[in-house]
Amino acid sequence: MTAATDLPVEHVVAKQTASSQARQKLSSPWASLFAVVIAVLWTVPTAGLLISSFRPEDDVKSNGWWNIFTDPSFTWDNYDQVLNGTDTDLATYFVNSIVITIPSVIIPICLAVLAAYAFAWIKFPGRDFLFVAVFALQIVPIQVTMIPLLKLYVQPPFNLQPLAGGDAPGGGFYTIWLSHSIFALPLAIYLLHNFMSQIPGELIESARVDGAGHVQIFSRIMLPLMTPAIAAFGIFQFLWVWNDLLVALVFGGGSLDVSPLTVRLAELSGTRGQDWHLLSAGAFVSLVVPLVVFLSLQRYFVRGLLAGSVKG
Repeated sequence: MTAATDLPVEHVVAKQTASSQARQKLSSPWASLFAVVIAVLWTVPTAGLLISSFRPEDDVKSNGWWNIFTDPSFTWDNYDQVLNGTDTDLATYFVNSIVITIPSVIIPICLAVLAAYAFAWIKFPGRDFLFVAVFALQIVPIQVTMIPLLKLYVQPPFNLQPLAGGDAPGGGFYTIWLSHSIFALPLAIYLLHNFMSQIPGELIESARVDGAGHVQIFSRIMLPLMTPAIAAFGIFQFLWVWNDLLVALVFGGGSLDVSPLTVRLAELSGTRGQDWHLLSAGAFVSLVVPLVVFLSLQRYFVRGLLAGSVKG
């Protein structure tokens, strides 16, 4: 009897010792030094890009950005030409990127939270099979689905008519919104379902005893608790859509009126391969928005990644 009671205690002590050793390894000076090295390797190219974007054209083409410390010279002409120049005009494409990105983030989140709640807390026939099917859709390459999806846009089924105004169904902002939403839904449903399934069932049962239905449980209990997970996926989706080039090229119909910033930057790198001062300024214009979004929502991002990993 004594051996039976001592074994669990020894097991708990061993687990606590192993956990303490793991924390010491992660907090060791070598681990801190490794983290600092990674941070420097990530920060130095970004700093060089920022400095180059403010340097005059002759300096950018003649020497490296590190010469700014010995021969400092700055100018706003690069950004003025990139944002307001007739040849570049990135301001219009910057607005297009915002118009594309915001609905492409909101639409899959709104659909995914509803689907995740249904898979987690509503019993219906074929629930497990459908969830496995949704999970399996994550391994389907985007490139495989582009041609069939584009055919649906260009030649919609059931003889659906084009949009009002005579525009072809295969181009426009709405096709890019739908495409990004379709590609994001499997991962969004999977992540939000995993988070939602970790919520204690007693909380749901007590709400049902008080007379709450699915709508009240979802809106008053689930949504407030899911804020970190929604924010974490929202950051992932925002960065993916903002930096996307392939989906915008394929489903935008080839029109520059609906092209995002990445399309214009690709054209600048092809037609202005020697204009490094303009490319650096344009690249930093494209970089600053996702950087601000990530830094402002970083606390939600970390909480969302850790959500559900530890119970209690």
